[in-house]
Amino acid sequence: MEAQGQNRLILVPCPFQGHITPMLQLGTILHSKGFVITVAHTKFNSPNPSQYPDFNFLEIPDGLSDLNVSSKNFVSVLSDFNITCKIPLQEALTQMVKTDGHLEKINSTIYDEYMYFSNDVANHLQIPSIILSTSSAANMLTYQAIPRLVKDGYIPLKETMLLDPVPELQPLRFKDLPFSNFTDSDGLLQLISEAHKTRTSSAIIWNTAKCLEQTQLAQLGQGYHIPFFPIGPMHKMVPPSCNNVLEEDHKCISWLDKQTDKSVIYVSLGSIAFMDEKEIVEMAWGLANSKQPFLWVVRTDSGIDEDVIKKLPESFDETVGERGCTVNWAPQKEVLAHRAVGGFWSHCGWNSTIESVSEGVPMICQSYFGDQKVNARLLSQVLGVGIQWENKLERGEVEIVIRRLMNYTKV
Repeated sequence: MEAQGQNRLILVPCPFQGHITPMLQLGTILHSKGFVITVAHTKFNSPNPSQYPDFNFLEIPDGLSDLNVSSKNFVSVLSDFNITCKIPLQEALTQMVKTDGHLEKINSTIYDEYMYFSNDVANHLQIPSIILSTSSAANMLTYQAIPRLVKDGYIPLKETMLLDPVPELQPLRFKDLPFSNFTDSDGLLQLISEAHKTRTSSAIIWNTAKCLEQTQLAQLGQGYHIPFFPIGPMHKMVPPSCNNVLEEDHKCISWLDKQTDKSVIYVSLGSIAFMDEKEIVEMAWGLANSKQPFLWVVRTDSGIDEDVIKKLPESFDETVGERGCTVNWAPQKEVLAHRAVGGFWSHCGWNSTIESVSEGVPMICQSYFGDQKVNARLLSQVLGVGIQWENKLERGEVEIVIRRLMNYTKV
């Protein structure tokens, strides 16, 4: 039973793993400060309420079946959510106010930048709203620069200029911009434009730290009329067991316990990256031939065929022996904090990036799309804690780059 007069926050996460995680981390932090937390979420990729017994959960009908979602790119999905979820959220919060008299107790809505319909709902109910940005400040700078790049004729991007540096955004090249390799670049640019309007929001919260992105935050401060708060890394302020939509396999921790300090290369390319059969085989042999112990996340539900690993010849098993461990999904924060882990081959999503940097684990940066490319450049060219991988996966080169990274950790 909630005590009368308690202050309530309505959290509206974007329903993708890399976005849900920091929003629930923020909710956990704010709950520890005395706030009542209500998570308004889509049916698609909904969080598990049993992991958050102290939170209230409010499902918003999203009007999309799993089939519809799987057949679209994420730009279309997010655009649809901002149309289909607005009225259901408004009706649900209005009903909450009418039946329970919660209006005076709702301090604010906090919404993911890509769920911008929430700002209109908050305005309608005369509730303050705050934006949570789940990407890096460096990535936000690229969005802030879009109007200038359009005005100066750089957008649409031309094939001949992809390797050129972006004016005022060095060391980024045009190919590093988060929209550079999208087939629906116009749709993405429109989504970005909508998502990064501050509208009437009171503030922006970032899961980053001043010591990590001081220059980028200072530059952003010149372009916004509202305060923003870099409060990260948030994962260090919450229990490691919470905030994962995907089921984690903890057997790998026992395996890590048997390895020597800083000897293991951890390979995980995020929740939506795709590897074809040839890439899996080349990665497998590169890991085997590197002679380094490895922990490899092989996700069958994101296109990686686990049977390919099982079909590798006996010579692979003989080469690897007990030196390798594969899991469907790992408890990443626990893995990166483990004494045995000395390197991380990553897609450079922002959660993975800030978790790895926080634990002092250097990275091989294999970005795919969106802000991952900006983060890879930040890690390799600015912070100097990553090796940017831009080649096709070939076992010999995989072996070389792993040895290069792991030798770096021994220095």
